[in-house]
Amino acid sequence: MPDLLVLKMNGVTMEVPAGTTVAVAAMLACMPCRTSVSGTPRGPLCGMGICFECRMTINGTQHGRSCQILCEPGMDVRTDE
Repeated sequence: MPDLLVLKMNGVTMEVPAGTTVAVAAMLACMPCRTSVSGTPRGPLCGMGICFECRMTINGTQHGRSCQILCEPGMDVRTDE
């Protein structure tokens, strides 16, 4: 069994396997990556950092491309900002 990391997604503590991207962690938590200006939930499209649909606030830094960032212990991820 892979090592598990603990992080927070919108204030909710969750565990993910080591090596998981932040985008996958959001999918596991059934949360959209962001919400468009029209209110539509958005998620990863390309999975390689080109489309920018997976942007999230990660450890206080806005617009992180979550499909390119691996989860780290204690990470604070916000999809609701």
